[in-house]
Amino acid sequence: MPDAAPPIVPDADVLPAAGREGKDAALVQAMFDKVAARYDLANAALSLGQDAHWRRVTAQAAGPEGAEVLDVAAGPGNVAVELVARGAARVTALDLSFNMLAEGARRGHERIAWVNGDARALPFPDASFDAVTISFGLRNVPDPELALREFARVTRPGGRVVVCEFANPTWAPFRAVYRRYLVGALPAAAKVVSSAPAAYRYLADSILAWPDRRAVATWIASAGYEQVQVKDLAGGIVAVHRGYRTP
Repeated sequence: MPDAAPPIVPDADVLPAAGREGKDAALVQAMFDKVAARYDLANAALSLGQDAHWRRVTAQAAGPEGAEVLDVAAGPGNVAVELVARGAARVTALDLSFNMLAEGARRGHERIAWVNGDARALPFPDASFDAVTISFGLRNVPDPELALREFARVTRPGGRVVVCEFANPTWAPFRAVYRRYLVGALPAAAKVVSSAPAAYRYLADSILAWPDRRAVATWIASAGYEQVQVKDLAGGIVAVHRGYRTP
């Protein structure tokens, strides 16, 4: 089970701010606690089944074979399971939401430790992990640049960071269609498949407010990683960044 008891959080019906300014970590936690039960179902439906592929790419990019890996914003452990399947020696799945972690721990996966914690203040010593991954979670952190510096702190020299996050499609006509989907169709569809459809209004707004892939790459480099590269998936809907910890 997760390593900490659930803290007291505010009303989960109040959504966090979509952008960085004014984002409250407690509201983020409350929102994800509420969607935990049907999180996988909703993600699969709203991504048309592509979310599993995106997480597999994230896990593979981390080079997990024989590695100690930290998966941040792990949710119920979908990336953590992929990391184990690809040979990770041990995966630490960290999330701010206790309910998300409890859902993952309930499934009984081996070689995964569940830790309730904040990406901005990781409860681990320096240079603890060979790789750090975060999948669709960085934009939910009130200070993503601070989180990336924490990732670098706990990454061993030469180790990897992999950041998988939503992005704007690179082709302008598709970008326009995608933005209409986010604003209109996604929140409407969430009413059918999610236990907390309002959370998916936040999802849409937070994607629209998220900076471009170049800005994210700059953050990763500034945090202490080098050779930062990005791979676009699904026409640029998703961007997977990878960097290597400077010696």
